Amino acid sequence: MMNRTQVSNIWLTDSDIWVELNDGRKGKESFADYARLSQATKEQRQNYVLSYFGIHWPDIDEDLSYEGFFA
Repeated sequence: MMNRTQVSNIWLTDSDIWVELNDGRKGKESFADYARLSQATKEQRQNYVLSYFGIHWPDIDEDLSYEGFFA
């Protein structure tokens, strides 16, 4: 199971969130694939918290697991 210790970088573009692992692999998820993220403001998207197993957006109550970026 993938966890925070394997993640080296997280960044946002206008349409996606990216996760890079320590081994150099990169994965992305499109905001358009998630209703809450697609309707969120830029400020709401930028307000995320990293947990041991994923990313949480408290303003919109959305969660994505790190594993999902590489499934």
